[in-house]
Amino acid sequence: MLKHFVIAVVAVSTVLMAHPGDAQARAQPGSEPQTAVAEASWLSESGTASYYRSSYNGRRSADGSRFSQKAMTAAHAWLPFGTKVRVTVASTGRTIVVTITDRLHSRHRVVDLSLASARQLGIVHQGLAEVTLMPG
Repeated sequence: MLKHFVIAVVAVSTVLMAHPGDAQARAQPGSEPQTAVAEASWLSESGTASYYRSSYNGRRSADGSRFSQKAMTAAHAWLPFGTKVRVTVASTGRTIVVTITDRLHSRHRVVDLSLASARQLGIVHQGLAEVTLMPG
C-alpha cells in the first residue's frame, strides 16, 4: 500500500513540475499568479459585474491603498494588483479601463467596480450587468 502511495506522489510531483504555469493558474483565488505565463494566457473573461457599496469608501483595499468611490478601480479574484482591465458592458457596448486594487470573493461575479466606474458604464441603477473583461 505504501509503495502505491509513493508512486502516486512521485507521479503527481512530476506532472506539476512539468507544467508549473498550469499549477499556479489553479492556485487559490486570492493568490497572485507568479509567472508571466499565467498573465499572458489570460485573454478575456465574461460574467456579471457589480459595484461597491459606499460603506467601503476610505477602507483599505487588498493592495494596501485606500478605496475611493471616485477612482477608476475594481476588485478581481486573481488578476495581479495594478493590472489595467478593459470592461465592456454586453448590452450597451460601453467600455472603460479600470485598475485592479482589491480581491473579489464571489462565485457569482467576475468584477466589482467602484461607483465612478459603474456610473461611466451606466450600470448604477440596475446594480448588475453582464460584462466582458479584456487586458487594458
